[in-house]
Amino acid sequence: MASSRTQPALTCWLLDTRSLWVGDKISQSASEALSIISPEERANCIRKYHIADAKMSLGSALLKRLFISKALGIPWKDIRFGRRRDPTHGKPCALLPDGKPAPIEFNVSHQAGLVALVGCKSCDVELGVDIVCVNERNDYRLIDSEGFDGWVDVYQEIFSPEESWDMKYNVDPFKLLDGTEVSSENLGRFDRCCARNQELVATLNSGEKRKFSSDLLIDAKLRRFYTYWCFKEAYIKLDGEALLANWIKELEFKGVRAPNTGTVARCSTLGSWGERIGDTEVWLKRERLEDVRIEIQAFEEDFMISVAAKPVGLLPEVLTAFETLHLEGDVMEWARSA
Repeated sequence: MASSRTQPALTCWLLDTRSLWVGDKISQSASEALSIISPEERANCIRKYHIADAKMSLGSALLKRLFISKALGIPWKDIRFGRRRDPTHGKPCALLPDGKPAPIEFNVSHQAGLVALVGCKSCDVELGVDIVCVNERNDYRLIDSEGFDGWVDVYQEIFSPEESWDMKYNVDPFKLLDGTEVSSENLGRFDRCCARNQELVATLNSGEKRKFSSDLLIDAKLRRFYTYWCFKEAYIKLDGEALLANWIKELEFKGVRAPNTGTVARCSTLGSWGERIGDTEVWLKRERLEDVRIEIQAFEEDFMISVAAKPVGLLPEVLTAFETLHLEGDVMEWARSA
């Protein structure tokens, strides 16, 4: 729980690039947006092979500049970037005119068309954010070949043995095709199933037995895996190290549960937010990190966004209070006037 003293507010922005800058080449469809970022940022966007990657790269550049301009009250054109501590691998930061890191904190993540930024007008707060999309990749190919347990083992350099066991053999409550919720208590030893295309039986609390495809169980386990992944990346980005930090297997999360999904986007309306979970424990080298909080929230049916932050005493009650930004009204208008 945050202390009674005044806490600096967190900025939490989400930009959906999936319907922006229509076309095959970002250089043609986003000429104005590209013109208001640095030559280095522009080159990074243009050289992306896939237009979806180029759009997310551009969206990330715009959100960072928007936050820095608003937080520091400086013109858009005067924004400069650097890195804290290590000039090559350190955490990205904004620079003051004298070249020193600005007294603000921010972090950006993007995945499958969405771009998220978390920021704070205080250098005393450290932040990390990560987005995952559960069904973006063809994970089923390897799962069908090696089993879900074999698929988890592919990432044995990332997760501790306890985390791997939990992902393989525990499962969050999930729904059958008719909406009936099934928990691990209803499954008996079927919760150990790691293969798709199997017929399983759940014994409901009423005593009724229901047959269902193990595909539903594996999907629930896959969502749980990506919850762990999202937590781990968010914390590592808070710390400022690469994903293969030498302590990564000693970074563990306890009490993990995947958040319930939101709904899909319909017509021109963005999909709704799903469940928010904020009681997961963070452990490092067998010690609980009491000064770190981590939170995750579902968006639409397949996305989850996690925010890691410290110190606890400077944090608001909610870490994932994301505001959806609109490119023209929220970003481009500010850039033109700042």
